[in-house]
Amino acid sequence: MRVLLLGANGFLGRYVADRLLADPAVQLTALGRRDDSDVRFDLSTGSPGALTRFLDAVHPGVVINCAGAIRGGARELTRHNTVATATICESMRRSSCTARLVHLGCAAEYGPSQPGSSTGEDAVPRPGGPYGVSKLAATELVLGSGLDAIVLRVFSLAGPGTPAGSPLGRLAEAMRRAMQHGDHELKLAGLHVQRDFVDVRDVARAVHAASLSAAQGVVNIGTGRAVRLRDATAVLARVAGFTGSIHELDEPHLGAGPPPPPYPDGCGLWQQADVRTARDRLGWRPRTGLEESLADIWMEAACRI
Repeated sequence: MRVLLLGANGFLGRYVADRLLADPAVQLTALGRRDDSDVRFDLSTGSPGALTRFLDAVHPGVVINCAGAIRGGARELTRHNTVATATICESMRRSSCTARLVHLGCAAEYGPSQPGSSTGEDAVPRPGGPYGVSKLAATELVLGSGLDAIVLRVFSLAGPGTPAGSPLGRLAEAMRRAMQHGDHELKLAGLHVQRDFVDVRDVARAVHAASLSAAQGVVNIGTGRAVRLRDATAVLARVAGFTGSIHELDEPHLGAGPPPPPYPDGCGLWQQADVRTARDRLGWRPRTGLEESLADIWMEAACRI
């Protein structure tokens, strides 16, 4: 099976590439913006015609889209997430390769959820920020393309390489600084927020399974269990050997209702995936526990002490 992987140099794309390369039946070609890609191509500025010609030449059976941006203004996010996906869909429609498309979406497309609830694929998306809006628009383009396509809506990523701007990345960096400077008190904000953390290696397995399946539409990829950041911090402290005290900062907040979370993912105070569709249609279940993910995140952070 010949697979074209878009965004192979990103956090998730690297693990997807490793997973695919471990399959002897896969012939992998990586396309991206960096020089170390097999083929250098910028999806946000490249023409559909150029990508169509490449697809016709390579003739992949599966195209996996891990490309995109998670930070930046609305214009940049739209260019790298929505416009890039439009280019992919248009190129695949024009191409003679009839490839299957596996597109990586995200839980930010759903927006905030009711505490205690599990979000299923039939939930009405209400993204709470420009990132979620740009990703939802990309998903709608995929679903309306007429292609053989599946969208994996990934919940909060964890594991080695977790970006420093993510909730767990921020926790690890704050703890690293405290231990490096000999501080015995750690003050953090937003520990009341709860997220469904899924290990990036498990997500790579889901991508592999989706590329081999006939499932279409949207499929949630998470653990089905929301974890309070306060609890994740306690696990991280145990893994790191941090014996100091941890205090939650009060968030300055005006107006009625609970305070907003201190990071702009637009997902409110609670998110938890309903993952029954992934189990039933992909035969996929998460394998990596949060403690293992946090231990691997900490190993990388500790190397900077």
